Amino acid sequence: MPNNRMYFWTLIIKIIFLSLTTVGILGNFSVFHYYLVCYGDCKLKTVDLIHVHLMASNTLIILSKGVPNTMVDFGLKHFLNDIQCRLLLYIERVGRSVSIGSTCLLSVFQAITISQKETCCKDQKFKDAKYIGCSISLLWVLYILIHFIFFLNSLIKRSSNNVTGKQDFGHCSIAGRDGINESLYAALVVCPEICFSLLMVWSSGSMIVILYRHKQRVQHIHSTHGSSRNSPESRATQNILALVSTFLAFYTVSAILQGCVALLSNPSWWLVNINHITSMCFPCFGPFILINHYSMVSRLSLVWMRNINSLILK
Repeated sequence: MPNNRMYFWTLIIKIIFLSLTTVGILGNFSVFHYYLVCYGDCKLKTVDLIHVHLMASNTLIILSKGVPNTMVDFGLKHFLNDIQCRLLLYIERVGRSVSIGSTCLLSVFQAITISQKETCCKDQKFKDAKYIGCSISLLWVLYILIHFIFFLNSLIKRSSNNVTGKQDFGHCSIAGRDGINESLYAALVVCPEICFSLLMVWSSGSMIVILYRHKQRVQHIHSTHGSSRNSPESRATQNILALVSTFLAFYTVSAILQGCVALLSNPSWWLVNINHITSMCFPCFGPFILINHYSMVSRLSLVWMRNINSLILK
C-alpha cells in the first residue's frame, strides 16, 4: 500500500513538472511572438521592453531548471558532468537574478509613470524612459559577471579541502559548500534581491495609493454617466496587485524552501520537489498575467490564424 501511494505521488509530480515546463515555454514564447509580430521593426515601448527582458530571464529559468527536473522525474538521472552541472546552475541563477531585477524595475517605472501623470510632469517622463534600456543592460551585465565569478571560483575550489558535502540536483551533482563562497553570495546576490523585493512592495503600494486617490476624484463622473464598468485606474490597480503579489508570494515561499534545503544535510523528497515546483511557478505563470493584462489573447489568436492561413495557401 505505501508503495502504491508513493507511485501515485511520483506520477503527480511528473505531471506537474511536465505541465509547468510546457506551459511556461509556450507562454513565454507566445509573448515573444506577440511582440515580434505586432511591433516588427517598430521601437518597443518602455514597459514592453521590460516585459521582453523579463520573459527572457524567465525562459532561462525554465530551460535550465524545468527541463532537467522534468527529465529526472521521467527516469533520466545524472546525465550531466560536473562542469555542465555548474554551467546550468550559473544560467539558472542569472535568469533568477535578472527576473527579480526586471520585475522591480517594471514596478518602479510604473510608479514613476503614474506619479508623473498625477503631477503632469510629461517632460520628466521622457527623460526617465531613456534610462530604462541602460538599466536593463546593466542588470544583465552585472549579474552575468557576478555569477560568472562564482562559477569560476567553484571550478577552482572544487578539489579544495575547504569544500564539504555534496549537492545532488537529480540531473547532476557537484561538490558541496564553501563557507566563504556562500557568504559572498549572500552579500552580492541575496541581499540585493531582498532590497529589490522591498522596493517592489513600496513602489506598488505607492501606485495603489495614487490610483485610489485618483479614482475617488473621478468617481462622481462615472456615477453621473451611469457607467458600471471599472475605470482604467481600477483595472490597472488590480493588474499591479496580481503581478506583484504573484511574484512576491512565489519568491518568498521559494526562498524559504531553498533555505531549508540548504540548511538540512539530507532534505526530504517532498521538500526538494515542492521547492523545485514553487521556483518554477512565477516564470511559468508570469506570461499569462501579462497576456491577461494587455488582452493579448485575441491578438495572438489573430496572428496564429493568419500564419495558419498563409501556410495553407502556400
